[in-house]
Amino acid sequence: MKETKGENAKSWQDQTARRGKCDLTGWWENDLGSQMHIFSVNSQGDFRGEYHTAVSSAQKPIKPSPLHGSQHLDEDGQCTFGFTVNWKRFSDSTAVFVGQRFVDASKQEVLQTAWLLREKVDSLQDDWKATRVGRNVFT
Repeated sequence: MKETKGENAKSWQDQTARRGKCDLTGWWENDLGSQMHIFSVNSQGDFRGEYHTAVSSAQKPIKPSPLHGSQHLDEDGQCTFGFTVNWKRFSDSTAVFVGQRFVDASKQEVLQTAWLLREKVDSLQDDWKATRVGRNVFT
C-alpha cells in the first residue's frame, strides 16, 4: 500500500501486518502504474474510491474514475474482495476486479487481482471483441 507521499507507508504496513486485519483503505499502485485510492471500508465491508488508470485506448483524456466494492472482513489479513470501476468520465467501458490481499515475506501488502473490461460495441457482430481479461498486482 502506498501513502500519497510515502512517508508513513512502512510504519502503516508493519502495523497492519502485525494486526493481521485486512484493511484496503489508502493508495495502491499496480504493475502498470495505475493507482487507486480506497477512501474507507464500512462495517459491512463496502468501500468507495477513485481509480486513476495509467493505460487506456479511449480517445478522450484520462480522468479519475469512481470505484465501488466490497471485501470480506477477515482477521487473518488475507481477505478476498471485488470492485467495479465505471470509466464514464472518458470512456464507454466498465471494469470489474476480484482479488485477494496478502502480506509477502518482506511484510509488504500485495493485492493479487484479475479483471474483466467490457467496452461498448456498435453491434452484436462485434460482441466477440468487447471483453478483455487481465491480471494486476497492486502494492
